Amino acid sequence: MNPILSTLQYWLVNHPNILHFSWTPGQTLGSTPQFLSFTVLTYLFLTFLLSYASLPSLGPHFLKPITALHSFTLFLLSFIMASGCIFSIIYHAPDLHHIICFPPHTSPSGPLFFWAYIFYLSKILEFIDTLLIILSNSIKRLTFLHVYHHATVVIMCYLWLNTSQSLFPIALITNSVVHVLMYYYYLLCAMGVRPKWKRLVTDFQIVQFVFSFAVSCLMLYYHFTGLGCSGMWGWCFNAIFNASLLVLFVNFHGKSYAKKKIEKVDEEDKQA
Repeated sequence: MNPILSTLQYWLVNHPNILHFSWTPGQTLGSTPQFLSFTVLTYLFLTFLLSYASLPSLGPHFLKPITALHSFTLFLLSFIMASGCIFSIIYHAPDLHHIICFPPHTSPSGPLFFWAYIFYLSKILEFIDTLLIILSNSIKRLTFLHVYHHATVVIMCYLWLNTSQSLFPIALITNSVVHVLMYYYYLLCAMGVRPKWKRLVTDFQIVQFVFSFAVSCLMLYYHFTGLGCSGMWGWCFNAIFNASLLVLFVNFHGKSYAKKKIEKVDEEDKQA
């Protein structure tokens, strides 16, 4: 085997902490319902409190380096999570059917569930996104979509692990890839570069949700024509959450870029 691939396989799949990982409710950090409830409610409470606290802006000279560091951390982490999950599928999944439909009563252990656990913790780290928006006094960016997404996605990831939910490897990879693009964009902005492809981030997020519904149809086929798939209650929550996000993202996409199109037309009319 290629030495580089062999090294990646060890650090992303076969390292003992990854290979022998097991999600154990009450023992694994963050595995209790109390931890989940406290985390989400604290996020919502502090977001509400700080958004109405009229905090003074810390200024771009202070915030931009912090934003750049935060964006780079999540850019790199998203890339590692996507890579780790892909390598786990290549070297540990018996076939494509297994990735889409875990057998009933699958134990939440092994490399795939390790990366699901890291993904779960990374969503808590993403709460810093909200804090940075508040500290920059960009309250208009603090939309319902932003807060709803950040709070609810933590619950979704918890259910991935707690119910051994089928299909989560596909969701983890696609979401991590989107976040690689998104946090790369934020990193460039924090460094003073304003890319012209911001719209691609929202477009890819919408494509991600549509793709997840398409793959879900295949999972449901396996579930109802075979022995069943693990974690169907978790998948139901996931499906409802993704449907709500799709509606919100499409609405956001339409309002944001329709407004920009009108402003562009007005500007052209002034120049004519």
